[in-house]
Amino acid sequence: MRFPTLITAALAPWLYTVTYGAEEMALPAKNLILDLDAAKGVELADGEHVVAWRSQAPIKPELVFVPQDKGRKEAGSGRPTLRKSATEIKELPSLVFRQRELVCKDEDFFDGLTKGKGHTWIAVIAVYPQRVGVKDVNSFFGNLRNGGKYEGVWGCVNDDNTVWWGARNGKTFGRFDQNNPQVLGPLLEQGKFHIIAGRMTAGTETATLSLHIGSEKAVASKEFPVDPTANPSLMAIGQERDAIEHPGKESFDGEIARFLIWERPLDDAELAKAMQVLNKTYLNAAND
Repeated sequence: MRFPTLITAALAPWLYTVTYGAEEMALPAKNLILDLDAAKGVELADGEHVVAWRSQAPIKPELVFVPQDKGRKEAGSGRPTLRKSATEIKELPSLVFRQRELVCKDEDFFDGLTKGKGHTWIAVIAVYPQRVGVKDVNSFFGNLRNGGKYEGVWGCVNDDNTVWWGARNGKTFGRFDQNNPQVLGPLLEQGKFHIIAGRMTAGTETATLSLHIGSEKAVASKEFPVDPTANPSLMAIGQERDAIEHPGKESFDGEIARFLIWERPLDDAELAKAMQVLNKTYLNAAND
């Protein structure tokens, strides 16, 4: 029986209104599968160290991201910290990542993002100077499979903080090639927050990946050959995968205030509205 799941899915828009209020409800609730908000669902230990970040999306309220000690010499050294105030985002909190990560232990929950349904992700992030681990791979999220040909999706900045994202279908190993496109955007200014989004259109043959900075208008796009049999793995925040062999080497240095994923491509009007709401909430610059 799946009545609880069905009820939760049906009530998701109402539950989201209760959680965030009418204005935040302007963010689409349909197929919202992840909402990480630094102002909600953060559990701390040893001062400001984050030991759990719980999703606020009602579709699966038990979804949680936790630290990963495996592969680290010192237990707890991979935990991000909570910054309680930041003037650029109107005193709203954010999580500080310095080559650290949080990992969701649900192996299959995010697999559908690259199998044909399409998806949209939005991140509210600030970047610091990047410490070089793997050249030009400083990831703020990803669910690449940890081994093989690393299928999945990832969002990153280069060592100079040029932002990019991409998808990998598991057909070839190349860092960037036809099966592993890099959607390259602009250089992000340090010391301020940016609202960044990636959208993958639906389709089981070829999809379009687009990158958006504070607007529904794409700054770059690439075509992606979809493989519905590809099998991504654990989703990580602050890292592109559950990189237990060399944790922190492909992580980004910066802050994350909000991170959302929809398991469908938002249309232009929905994406524009989401950007407007997030700009007003975090940057005090609504796109009226």
